[in-house]
Amino acid sequence: MISLLDSSLFAGLFAIDEEIAADFDDRRRVADLLEVEAALARAQAEAGVIPAAAAERIAAAAKTLDVDLAALRRSVAACGVPTIELVRQLRQACGSDAAPFVHRGATSQDIVDTASLLALRRAVAKIKVKLKDTAAALIALADGHRQTVMAGRTHGMHAAPIVFGLKAANWLAPFSRHWQRLAELEPRLFVVQLGGAAGTLAALGDRGLAVAAALARELALGPAVPWHTQRDAIVEFGGWLALVAASFGKIGQDVILLAQTDVGEAAESGDGSRGGSSTMPHKANQIASEMMVAAARAVAPLVAALQSAGIRSTSAPRTAGSSSGCWCRRWWR
Repeated sequence: MISLLDSSLFAGLFAIDEEIAADFDDRRRVADLLEVEAALARAQAEAGVIPAAAAERIAAAAKTLDVDLAALRRSVAACGVPTIELVRQLRQACGSDAAPFVHRGATSQDIVDTASLLALRRAVAKIKVKLKDTAAALIALADGHRQTVMAGRTHGMHAAPIVFGLKAANWLAPFSRHWQRLAELEPRLFVVQLGGAAGTLAALGDRGLAVAAALARELALGPAVPWHTQRDAIVEFGGWLALVAASFGKIGQDVILLAQTDVGEAAESGDGSRGGSSTMPHKANQIASEMMVAAARAVAPLVAALQSAGIRSTSAPRTAGSSSGCWCRRWWR
């Protein structure tokens, strides 16, 4: 399926950040999968599950592996996940002595879920920078217009006078709360996923919890009970993104209204070349504001889809097995 976001011509309308997009391209995703496999080997060596020499071989091979992406694509089409073929290639690359220790005790979704969080964590770091820039710009706007009088409006009609600085301060206020929400969410979101075949870590015997803790340390993630069938943190993050998008959409909508020819109280830019018309040279359309509104409206239904995706099915209860009691005692207190 091809969308406007895949178009080099139209994607710029939605201001796709190239650095963030690069965090999710195929090469980077594969690198993340290999990073998790290498970290898993080191964690198992630390816990005494596999030989240290084997872990070193696996980590070295993961770092230098020239992945056959075409074979990965065929594997995804056939099996639904890239890890089966990727593990095969990694085993081949690290040699016969270390090959049996690759992916020991893990399942595909352990690697895919954890790797996905590595990409999300990089993206969030970039989003934080942008939120800081947004807050700084809005603070400057509010401070610079403390005395700029304008009409206050309720129900779209003139009410009592206000200053434009107050409107900018109202644009700013939600971003402070978004920052707080993200700080609260991150410890729930950025946690390692390791459960093995059915979420019990049974293949690792009594070393399962130790391996999971070591893997979390290797990847600088939080430790957690296996969460593959519990998508609440992912859904929560999607909701947070929607809130941020809505706040930008609110700014865009206000600017569109204030920039109307019959109002003329604000404009998104003083650059006359922006938002031009092919037939009406006097126009300066508020294109960036329109895209902010469009993006915010497009995000809203995606949250509903993400909520539905949170209903995970599984053929085996992911909290069953010999380790479940340990997990309950450790995490539910």
